[in-house]
Amino acid sequence: MTALFALATSLLWGLADFGGGLLTRRIPALTVVVASQCIAVVVLGAIVLATGGWTEWGPQLWFAVGAGLVGPVAMLAFYKALALGPMGVVSPLGSLGVAVPVGVGLFLGERPGLGQVAGIAVAVAGIVLAGGPELRGAPVQRQAVLLTLLAAFGFGAVMALIAEASTTLTGLFLALFVQRVTNVAAGGAALWVSVRRGGSALPEGAGMEIVRKSLPALAFVGLADVAANGTYSVAAQTGPVTIAAVLASLYPVVTALAARGILKERLRGVQAAGAGLALVGTVLLATG
Repeated sequence: MTALFALATSLLWGLADFGGGLLTRRIPALTVVVASQCIAVVVLGAIVLATGGWTEWGPQLWFAVGAGLVGPVAMLAFYKALALGPMGVVSPLGSLGVAVPVGVGLFLGERPGLGQVAGIAVAVAGIVLAGGPELRGAPVQRQAVLLTLLAAFGFGAVMALIAEASTTLTGLFLALFVQRVTNVAAGGAALWVSVRRGGSALPEGAGMEIVRKSLPALAFVGLADVAANGTYSVAAQTGPVTIAAVLASLYPVVTALAARGILKERLRGVQAAGAGLALVGTVLLATG
């Protein structure tokens, strides 16, 4: 059950990242984040009302608030790092955030078996290689590395926090709603500051028209991200966090395969090797 939900998380996060990446080619990244999360807030709000999730209100929701505050910071740091580049270094480094929830699991007393330890090592190596790291050439700015490590820590912290935000299904809906409201507030504030400093909230020329045409894609990105947080929370509660976190972090493989299948991008040799290692690591974890 843990492996199933964690792999579902990777699929959803990978597709959400792919969709978000396509959208940011036409719409400013902050606008994509805020708009997609606004749609998620509306849908989650309706679910909370329909299921009576508000009755699960309690102090554990501070974990959801924390996840909602950390998430936009991590995303903005990641986008800034990608802008500084090179992407072939930034992308795989961003996957190292898996160390945070794995570390939390070990701190709380989880002790994976020898086969699972091997699976974790192989899968993490595959995750990093699937990003297509540039092993030589292309100088890397120190600021890009620092921003990427900040983003990685933030992504990992979100995984650790959201796993602690609820213990029931209806409570999970409420926790995800609170997280998304916090995301919108934090992202909206960042967007306002960006505009005040001369940035643009809308694409030049097309304006709101392209945003309206992109609403289905924005909805998919926002809801896929929400669903991924939900499936990860279930995975972390039904089994060892050390395993759930690694399997849930296979999303770079999904993103790379989506780019290959839809955009016809060719996988580099290192990416293909990474995807293969990630698959081997998944098998070791699932059978360990």
